[in-house]
Amino acid sequence: MAFTIVLTIVGLVLILSEIFLIPGVGVAGILGAISLGGACYYVFYEFGLLPGAVFTAVILAVLIGLIAYTIKTKAWKRLALNTKIDSKVQDAGEDTLSVGDTGKAVTRLAPIGMARFDGKGYEVKSLEGMIDAGTDVEIVMFEDNRIYVKPVSSDF
Repeated sequence: MAFTIVLTIVGLVLILSEIFLIPGVGVAGILGAISLGGACYYVFYEFGLLPGAVFTAVILAVLIGLIAYTIKTKAWKRLALNTKIDSKVQDAGEDTLSVGDTGKAVTRLAPIGMARFDGKGYEVKSLEGMIDAGTDVEIVMFEDNRIYVKPVSSDF
């Protein structure tokens, strides 16, 4: 009899965890169903037809009752993620920067790195390969919220 109780408890816990913690038809749900099926089979085998039918009906009623109670009390809402994301993507600086502005590469641009324009740091991408840190750079264009730069040419 203790074997039946253990199988039943394990089966109910696995099925409830599958429903509320691990969504989808996965290992926990299948193992829970097998455990409950094994408990029902064991009762049918050991105690006969009538106790097996009663046990199966009680198991189904308990499972349905637990699911209904959990849904009614909204216990599953405590497990749901309710965080609101209010952060924004870093602005490329199109409103404060313009094509032709010059700045200095803070890190090596290989091809992406940091450059400083008007005292603010921005993530930039090099158009012409790698640019060493400390090199003067010029904004060439803005595309897909990214700033493209090239080294400032010093030929006069």
